Amino acid sequence: MKATAEASAPRPTPLRVPAFRRFALANLVSATGSAMAPVALAYAVIGQGGGAGSLGVVLATNAVPTIVLTVAGGVLADRLSRSRILFLGNLLAAAAQGVLAALVATGHATTASIAVCGFASGIATAFTAPAATGVVAQLVAAEHLQRANALLRLPSNAVKVLGPVLGGVVVAVGGPAWALSWDALSFLVAALLLLGLRLSAPVTTSGVLADLRAGWVGFRRRTWLWTYTAAGTVVVAAWLAGFQLLGPVVSAEHYAGARSWGLVQGAFAFGLLAGTAVCLRWRPYRLLASAVVTGAALCLPPAALGLGLSLPWVLLAAVLAGIGLDVAVVAWTTALQQHVPQEELGRMSSFNGVGERIAIPLGYLVTALAAHAWTDRTVLLVCAGAIVAATLLNLCVRDVYRVNRL
Repeated sequence: MKATAEASAPRPTPLRVPAFRRFALANLVSATGSAMAPVALAYAVIGQGGGAGSLGVVLATNAVPTIVLTVAGGVLADRLSRSRILFLGNLLAAAAQGVLAALVATGHATTASIAVCGFASGIATAFTAPAATGVVAQLVAAEHLQRANALLRLPSNAVKVLGPVLGGVVVAVGGPAWALSWDALSFLVAALLLLGLRLSAPVTTSGVLADLRAGWVGFRRRTWLWTYTAAGTVVVAAWLAGFQLLGPVVSAEHYAGARSWGLVQGAFAFGLLAGTAVCLRWRPYRLLASAVVTGAALCLPPAALGLGLSLPWVLLAAVLAGIGLDVAVVAWTTALQQHVPQEELGRMSSFNGVGERIAIPLGYLVTALAAHAWTDRTVLLVCAGAIVAATLLNLCVRDVYRVNRL
């Protein structure tokens, strides 16, 4: 009787779990530095005489390990203590950014040295990203996972709005080394906070290669998982190509340039915040179907820009895209955490993450090739159409409607 009563007793909400509060605080602290880092990195490259080519090399060097090593990170996340992986990953990122800040401050930074530091940061991301998804599922009861994921994104999205502005001020007043130093310090503080989690490691009896093979088999047999990953790769590639790459170009040619594009970026960031608020109130039953449908809102800004709509309509499209993206991310993460066992969560998350990361160079490459044959606005409309097509195909998968809230 007592055991029955204990089983039926409501489990604490995320903010009542001390370990979750510690994890959320670590995420928030590191997000403050990460939000300022892109501005500082760009001006660090420019400051040592580099241009767009040098910045491209640095960004590519950072992206390579996240593509190559993410699966290895997922395997380790299912074999070792996830809190220890997060601690070491944040420590590595702190060291990389600290070295970079010192090089920039002393005037010894070069494209090669900045790229090496970026490569180290990319390694850290490859190992921490799969572990982070599993940590939330370890800390919070299944029925509170959506709220926990939304609570983690709420302050992070707020930082995304304010961080670049603050980063620009810091760089303008004191130089990029100060912003990079704060990024390093934020990772160090996050590492110390994560050290206090002390989550136990999974019990494993098989070897690393056997775990990798088993993970791939598990990924392939979950139709809803690999089809969502495939569709997501197309959506992310089209979004990056249509919004992040061509958006500023079209804004410079047909709108008021940087001022208009800044408003569009701000509207998108506001939408992300609003989407988090929606996730705190709305708990859809069909988690995966909701993620697929709301993610389709990313087609709106490329379509608005491609059709040549006036700026207010583009801003509205950006807000709706931000809302849709955040709802999709929270719903998808919750579905993954609820429908994949703890002992496989790291590997399943990493396989999905590889697909999204491959989309980055894929989207930019296809856009560069298409730009020679079509106008920028035509490419934008094609990108919007690709997002819609990938969404509709994904909604044709029966398993999408079987991954529901537990």
